[in-house]
Parts: sequence; structure tokens; C-alpha cells
Amino acid sequence: MGKDSKHDDPEYKARSAALRLLARREHSRQELSLKLRQRQIEQPLIDQVLDEYEEEGWLDDYRFADVYSRQRMDAGYGPVRITAELQQRGVYFRPASLEEKSDADWVRAAAELREKRFGLTRLSDDLDEKLRQARFLARRGFSSAQVERALQLDDAEQLWGGDEL
Repeated sequence: MGKDSKHDDPEYKARSAALRLLARREHSRQELSLKLRQRQIEQPLIDQVLDEYEEEGWLDDYRFADVYSRQRMDAGYGPVRITAELQQRGVYFRPASLEEKSDADWVRAAAELREKRFGLTRLSDDLDEKLRQARFLARRGFSSAQVERALQLDDAEQLWGGDEL
């Protein structure tokens, strides 16, 4: 079999494309399937290749979800948004990295993001500013309860001081 005939083989094309994509970064099964369909590969062949890659451990939705959620947490996103983004990628469970964080951890993350973006000024007198900051944190994927608690903090001592979150 010559080099040219390998590139015409649909199975070779599917396997090599999937492997190249997985070499760059983790993918969910749904993401990889979509990318292979965009390369004009037939769905039964995609399913066969992805099943084999899952058996080999090269494709793993649990590993993908954990890596993805950690990256998004490091980028300052909250649990609501991360969960929604995972569902868009075909992952319908919460990875351990999300389950490990308590509500107080999420409030602390929201408060740190707020401090970095706006500072921890007292907001009780400025409703417009409070709403602006609340919208920002909500867009980042924090729950309304987490946003409200993060907005109540008005100095770094409260943020770093202890368990009153």
C-alpha cells in the first residue's frame, strides 16, 4: 500500500485526524465527533474509531471534563457557566474538580474576581455600581447567592479573614 492510497482510505483519515486533534488538547467525544464530521467522515466510522480510542484511554470524557473545568476555574469562571459549557460539549455530569469546591470557595473566587476588576469598595450607597458588578459576576457564571455574598464583602480582611463567607 503506497503513501497516496493511505490518504484515500477513510479509516486512515478518521484515525489520523482524531489522533492529531487529541494530541493538541483533550476533547469530549461530542467535540471530536463533530470535528470529524466536518472533515466529511461518515458517522459509523467515527463511532468505531472513537469507541476504540475510548477503550485505549486516549479519549475520556471524565478526563476532559476535569481538565476543562480546572482551566475555566483558573480563568475566573463560576460553576454555573462551567457546567453549561460542559453540557454544550456533550458532558452531562459534574467533574470532581467542580464537586470539590464548597459554596464558600465559590464565593471567595467571585470576591477575588470582583476585587481584581473593581476593588472591594462598599456598595450599599451605590445601587447602579452594585448592579453592574452583580451582572459581571453573573455573566462569569456565579449563582445569584454567590454573587450577593461576594458583593457584601467590602475589604480584603473579610475576603481573606476566615470562614464567615
